[in-house]
Amino acid sequence: MIRKCLFPAAGYGTRFLPATKAMPKEMLPVMAKPLIQYGVEEAVEAGMDTMAIITGRGKRAIEDHFDISYELEHQIKGTSKEYLLQEIRDLIGRCTFTYTRQIEMRGLGDAILKGRVLIGEEPFAVVLADDLCTNPEGAGILEQMRKIYEKYRCSIVAVQEVPEKQVHKYGIVAGKAIDERLTMVEMMVEKPSAEEAPSNLAIIGRYILTPDIFELIEKTEPGKGGEIQITDALMAQAQKGMVIAYRFEGRRFDCGSIDGFVEATNYFYHRNREE
Repeated sequence: MIRKCLFPAAGYGTRFLPATKAMPKEMLPVMAKPLIQYGVEEAVEAGMDTMAIITGRGKRAIEDHFDISYELEHQIKGTSKEYLLQEIRDLIGRCTFTYTRQIEMRGLGDAILKGRVLIGEEPFAVVLADDLCTNPEGAGILEQMRKIYEKYRCSIVAVQEVPEKQVHKYGIVAGKAIDERLTMVEMMVEKPSAEEAPSNLAIIGRYILTPDIFELIEKTEPGKGGEIQITDALMAQAQKGMVIAYRFEGRRFDCGSIDGFVEATNYFYHRNREE
């Protein structure tokens, strides 16, 4: 059983300035729900009940969101708006939320390493909240990945095919096909040029990681911009054991970009109207 889900949420969200000058990008709302809440709900669906959140300066709104607001509760109690808090009340009641800070922005690998004190020595999931994922026809992506983990007991990364002109934005993987959705990773490159990319299979913000990843991150040298890349640690893990890339079922919206955020808003708006 994977009980814990790690949310790296210390970034500045510079692509959404000035909106993110005082508000965490993870709190940007798609419809009436912040991005990070979608991720927590996905983790809960997959059976996880402990959310480990890596924050930074100016991120207090995340902690406040996953807490009771007694003044607000008092103001709307018994009114027609009280039901609007039901979803977040349920999450607060079902989950434990823990926090630590990433003092310097040194990359995703470093952010995950900072979570070791919250995770301990057990397998865990990682969600990047600005990748908003949904699968209305079936299980969420983390639930899909959890089932794969139960079979293979190794680290798993969610991937999707992207246009060649976009491979420079992602970690790209290649390897030996296990079946039409699973690939045993043999190569992993962080943000390659189109000419250098070994494939167009891009890692998106969903991972299941085994605890030995922490030691591998500690041994990983900083790369471009002084950042510690999780792809480097995962490549070392693949060479020593096994890492699987999974072509997930469902849709992913890149809500770290304006275009993806607007696309997600339109999608959920029309879906909610139909429901």
